[in-house]
This record gives sequence, structure tokens and C-alpha cells, in this order.
Amino acid sequence: MNLIQQNQRSLERREETGCGLGPQEMENQLPEVPLFKVFSFLDAGSLLQVGQVSKYWNKVAEDERLWRNLCLKRWDFCNFSCQQLGTQTWKQYFLDQTKCEHRMALAQREDFHYKEATGNLGILEHMAYLSGSGHPVTGQEKSVICTVSSKRMLYAWDVQEGTVIWSSPVQPYSLKLLATLPQVHLAFTVDLKGTVKVWTCQDEDALATFTVSKACFSLEAFLTKDGPFLMVGNSEGDIYTLTVPELRTVSKVNAFKYCVELLHCSPDKKWIFACGIHQHILPKIFWVESLLRPSEDESPLSVALPFPWCCGAGWAPRRANRITVMYRRGSFRKTGFTTFDLTIERPGGRAVIQAHQITHFLLPVGMESPIWMGVSDRNVIVFASGPSLFLFTISGSQLQRCDNHQMSICYLWVDRLHVLTTSMDNSMHMYMWEEEGRCPCLKSCCHLEQVRSDFLPSCFLSRAICDNKSIVCVVSRSRESSILNFKGLLDGIQGFCQIGGEVRDL
Repeated sequence: MNLIQQNQRSLERREETGCGLGPQEMENQLPEVPLFKVFSFLDAGSLLQVGQVSKYWNKVAEDERLWRNLCLKRWDFCNFSCQQLGTQTWKQYFLDQTKCEHRMALAQREDFHYKEATGNLGILEHMAYLSGSGHPVTGQEKSVICTVSSKRMLYAWDVQEGTVIWSSPVQPYSLKLLATLPQVHLAFTVDLKGTVKVWTCQDEDALATFTVSKACFSLEAFLTKDGPFLMVGNSEGDIYTLTVPELRTVSKVNAFKYCVELLHCSPDKKWIFACGIHQHILPKIFWVESLLRPSEDESPLSVALPFPWCCGAGWAPRRANRITVMYRRGSFRKTGFTTFDLTIERPGGRAVIQAHQITHFLLPVGMESPIWMGVSDRNVIVFASGPSLFLFTISGSQLQRCDNHQMSICYLWVDRLHVLTTSMDNSMHMYMWEEEGRCPCLKSCCHLEQVRSDFLPSCFLSRAICDNKSIVCVVSRSRESSILNFKGLLDGIQGFCQIGGEVRDL
């Protein structure tokens, strides 16, 4: 901002002395191409400020490419076309989404309307947003989630209304895995026998079917510049890469001798993390390009990380080549975290993946081993241990401890903006990331009941996910049935959203 501030002060002095520059002189002083390049390094607040300097600067600052890049940096679901954007500009879209985030951050218990789906739903295990990752292109679109049930059916739900809007036919075998690709409005399921299906959640029949030879344990859908793809990991250590929606085999690689239990694609869709939770399995990182364009003469590019008993991993949202891995060590199963930066190097002209270990640490003795973890930017790890939520740096320094539950946290959900925790005490807590200042932290937003008017800690299973205007919880009291709880954000929350120097009404 030094150059910008200097130009602003210079303009103010010239205006005071009557020696201001006209638009043509401004253009001659700073041509559009280098000015655009300078503006491309600014955040949204700074871009709004420089747009107020002059008409010429405003013209450059309004460039759609600048605002689309800001959207892509902040939200990975923004990888859609201008046609899907409709009449909105990328700037309008950015500002609208930011206001939605601030509304959610200000929300309290009374700001949500509650809907519950009960009855013979079976056990609802997996759920995922189908509508734009819960961030619709226009504010008029409703949030839609998918769930799979022990009744061997896939459901699509209107979150605001709390009603089923579509359901699949009863499947021959239990559905074990679920993934969605909101950018193309598709859902994917895998059943007990390894049958993969892709659904529009509008038509009765599946778009395509593919059968894996053995039982599947992991599923990952992602969108690249070459289109959408699906990866499936099975019990024999194989990873299948399939086209979407046709489900044609692009490649098949045997990664391990044991099952592939985790598949995580990096935010830029260039890396895929794969591992199994086993003492003899070292997790691997694959170069996605080598799986999408396999060579008959060479194996896909990959590198093994020397940490067996891997039980979790997370990619840094805005540093796509950085991954943090959670692992167990020793006979007492101490939990540790290690972080790697990945690069492609070409010694002798042949490409190889290098995993550069940045740091690692073990949790203190006596701390309960976490099951769930997540990562944020600026080198921060979040995990649950007992009833507490912890924030650590990747080097092992504790930044924050949150004690908002009376009983152990049974589920942790993390995305770029939100952190949700659920507990056996019939409660759910929502946090949002705050990155201002030297150290990032979690802002406690609201504490909600999972099932209203139920004061007994009787939950058998509890999970929660959210978007910018809703929270969905699935609570199972027994092994026979679940309750699906929808919390939609009411309109009219009062407050202000500040972006840079501009303050806007919510």
C-alpha cells in the first residue's frame, strides 16, 4: 500500500494547490497493465480503497479478473463459469458472500429457525452439501444437503424447509460412502459390495454405475481444469480414478498392501493424500496429473511420508502444497503432528516429488489422543481432546483452549471459515476463524442444542456441518433411528460488515 498511499497524498497536495492531474495524465503516469499488476496483490479492503482515488483507478480496480481471483483465493467452491454467476459481477458476489459470513458470525440461538426430521429415517451416517457447498451463487437459492441412510437410500433435503425433496430407490446393499460435487450438482455413493453410483438427485435412476472388485473405504470427488473426477480407495490398497459423470476408468494404482482409508485432495487439486491406518503403511502423496494422465512406462508420481499409524491429515487452505499429518507413535500411542511442503523437482530431467518436513511435535503426556483434526492458514492446527478444543501452531505451541462442552467432543468439522463441535451433552458449538493480528484464533459464535428440549445426554452418534446460512446436525439416540436437525439463519440480523475502509449494513 505504500505506492497507493503516496499517490493518494500526492493527489491531495495537487488538489490543494490546484495542480491536480487529469484522467489522461494519471493514465500516462501509471499505465493500466502495471497498475493492474499492482492491484492484483491487494486484498479486498485495499482494492475498495484504491477504487476511490480516481475514476481511472476505479476502472482498473473494478476489473472482473481481480475480484474473481479474490473469490477463488477465499472460497474454493468459486471455480465456476461466468454463465453460472448470472447477472452478478464477481465484486458483487464477493461482497454478498462476505456479508453472509458476518451474519453467521453474529448469529445467536434466537437468530435460527429450527426444523426436525424424525420418524423411520434409519441411521443417517454421512451427509454433505449439494448446493454450491452451501454457498449458492445467488442469495435466492436454498441450501440442499444429501444424506445416506441405513434404509439403503440416498436423500436430498431442503435445509430451510427441513423436508425431503428427492430420494433414491432402495439399493441392493447398504450405502457406506458419500461425496458431493456441488459445482456440477452431483452426488456419489458406494455400497457394501463396492458399487459406485453417480446421482443428479433429481432423476430416479443413477447416471452411471461402476463396480470396484473389493469393498471401498474412501471416496473423493474434485473438479480440475480438465473437468470433474472421482477417486475411490478399496480394501486391497487400490486407488481408482474415474471420469464424471461417466465413471470410466482413467487409472488404477496399487498404493498399499492394505486398505486405503483416507483420500484428501489439495485445494488446488494438484495433490492427493492417501493412507491407511496401519502400523505398516506409510502415507503417500500423489501428483494428481500423473493419475489423470497415466503412462504405460512409468508409475504415477508419488512420495511416501515416514510416519506410520497416520490417522488424519489436512491441507493448508491457501498454501496448497502444505499438508499436516496426525499420527500415533509408541506403545502408548502418543499423538504427533508433522508438516510437509511438497515440490516437484527434476534432477536429470526426470520429475520427482520432494516432501520437505517443516516441523513436527508430540502432544503433552496425559493429553487424550484426538480423533478429529483440521488445519487453517498461518500454520495452525485445531483438534478436539476430551471436552476441549485446542489450537496449536504446527511447531507445537498452544495458542488457545476452548471449553464449551461438559462432555467429550464426539465430532469436529472444519472448513476455511467455520469450526463446529458436537458433544454427548446434546450441544453443538460454532466458531469462526479470526486471522487479524499476529496470531490467528477461533471466535466463539454460538452454543446450540442439537435436539431441542432434550436435556438428557442420550446421543449415540452426533455430527454437524454448516454453510453461510444454515447448520445441519444428525443425532442418533439408538442404533435404529436418527433425528436430522436443521438450523436456518433468519433474515434481518442487525449489524455491520467492515471490509477495509467500507462499513456496510447487513
